[in-house]
Amino acid sequence: MARYFRISHIATGLTAVVVGYSSSVVIVIEAARQAGANDAQLISWLLILGLGMGISCLYFSLKFRMPVVTAWSTPGAVFLISTAGPYSLSDVTGALIGAGILSLIAARSQALMRGIERIPPALAAAMLAGILLPYCLNVFSSATSHPLLTVLFVGIYLLGSQLFARYLMLILLVVAGIAAWVLSPAEAPAVSLDLPTLEWVMPTWSLSAFISIGVPLFLITMLSQNLPGIGILHSHHYKPDNRFVLTGIALLQLITAPFGGFMYNLAAITAAICMAENVDDDPAQRYKAGVAAGLGYLLSGAMAVAIVSIFTMMPAVVTQLLAGIALLATLQSSLLRALEESHYRQAALLTLLCSASGLTMLGISAPVWGLLLGVVTLGFTSGWKRQVVGR
Repeated sequence: MARYFRISHIATGLTAVVVGYSSSVVIVIEAARQAGANDAQLISWLLILGLGMGISCLYFSLKFRMPVVTAWSTPGAVFLISTAGPYSLSDVTGALIGAGILSLIAARSQALMRGIERIPPALAAAMLAGILLPYCLNVFSSATSHPLLTVLFVGIYLLGSQLFARYLMLILLVVAGIAAWVLSPAEAPAVSLDLPTLEWVMPTWSLSAFISIGVPLFLITMLSQNLPGIGILHSHHYKPDNRFVLTGIALLQLITAPFGGFMYNLAAITAAICMAENVDDDPAQRYKAGVAAGLGYLLSGAMAVAIVSIFTMMPAVVTQLLAGIALLATLQSSLLRALEESHYRQAALLTLLCSASGLTMLGISAPVWGLLLGVVTLGFTSGWKRQVVGR
């Protein structure tokens, strides 16, 4: 194992897990509560999600030798919070299975996959930069309330990127852990180390729940998560078999839904962390960060009971600083790729700005609108240039 992994692979993979959990585990917990889950079922949700993400990260990353990272659907969890209340947990479970069936049908569509694969890499990179920009800006907005902590993290980043780039994320993880401990309240409850167990929920079939929960959940996850996830892979010149990956994720959804696997998708932010240049000088070796992330997710699933208490107590400022600094290198390379070719520059700029805007319309998030705007802009400018040349 020591010969197979570098410290940079392990540190980056663990950073992806920490960022993924700390940024949205509270949302997932609230979604489970709104769906009617009791304490045991809530633990089951976190256990099966950790196992599902861990197994899929390991399998896809090893199969394709690329950092193919999966995640739970954070927008899907937000959606569940607002819609699951009127339905029983068994009806919600049936709707989750319905969303998985829709995901499987979409994954097997050759036309859809061909359309996704034709997206220009410059626009995919611009969309990624737009997604990352707010996270990186949080590094400096944190200085308002925690100036010394911000200076510490930025200072370690500047010094580490020059002197110990390969160990930078490991050092930042240690510093983040110490900072979280210092900032945690003195009366914080003890962390339980009990082993979690799976709880089966027998699904019931409600047309109302399927239409109100299953269909929108599928659309939100496909458009707001899987499409950016594919774009991020392509922007880093990784092109796995997207149909195979999405089919596997859909099957995983169908199998795990009765235990609380509410929705899986290709990751965006955490995947970008595993594709950064500081992971490994050789892009062909960065898949090992995806493997490390998979192992981290498996461990997180096994520690579901402790995760509930740990991540609900972690100060938001520590999460913001860790995520933002971890993504700086990826933001830099994405900006360079997005604006490198003059032919794509205008469309890429609009894609970046729209993706970073936070726009949500018709239930579709800003990155998808940004990518659509970029494609339309590119088509318009290309057509205009052809007309001018034709004259």
